[in-house]
Amino acid sequence: MQDRFSLAGRTAMVTGASSGLGRHFADTLAAAGATVVLGARRRRRLDEAVDQIAAVAGRAFAVDLDVTDPGSVTAAFAAAEAECGLIDIVINNAGTVTGGRAEETLLDDWQMVVDTNLTGVHLVAAEAARRLIAGGRPGSLVTIASILGLRVSPGNAAYNATKAAVIQLTKSQALEWARHGIRVNAICPGYFETELNQGFLQSERGQAMVRRIPLRRVGRLEELDGLLLLLASDAGSFITGSAMVIDGGHLCSSL
Repeated sequence: MQDRFSLAGRTAMVTGASSGLGRHFADTLAAAGATVVLGARRRRRLDEAVDQIAAVAGRAFAVDLDVTDPGSVTAAFAAAEAECGLIDIVINNAGTVTGGRAEETLLDDWQMVVDTNLTGVHLVAAEAARRLIAGGRPGSLVTIASILGLRVSPGNAAYNATKAAVIQLTKSQALEWARHGIRVNAICPGYFETELNQGFLQSERGQAMVRRIPLRRVGRLEELDGLLLLLASDAGSFITGSAMVIDGGHLCSSL
């Protein structure tokens, strides 16, 4: 069974890998045996992460990556492939959020969220798929969506909309690329404390929200590891087009 979850001999790219979930995912994949390519805009943080992974016998490589820029996406994959070989696992994690009521959301803020959370996911996945198809290799693409793609919260219209769209995009990609042996799935996390949401979770409103989670707490990052490895590895070889929730029962909470 452990061999089914092993990523030995595989090469994985994690976007948004300089902090938060992405940084944790890079550690998890490296611990499972993968060579890990960490992509983000904050190069200093990436280099620190690569050094830390190497210190515990993992192999890692950093690439500059802005998922909203098609040229940057292509260059990142080319650099990674030249150094580490074909990328056969992608954790499409880069994301952002802007708060505020829907009618007050500025167009620039709306566009920033759409460009990162939706267009960026498409650009990265499409680049990975093109290279896998050309190389005749199977692969696993994992999109990091959110429970807010399945149920909304106020003050997050752009984020809610993009996460709902990215779940449907994941299903579309899974349908189109299955014949090439490329699996595409989404993880829909509930609330896990990261730099992106730390302020909200510590606020009065955030604490009130946590009390409505059936398990009465936010998730621990390591509680994402089992699902991540299932989808990335051969243990999940018959899973594609799925959006899997891991949220402490949050979506089951009473209306």
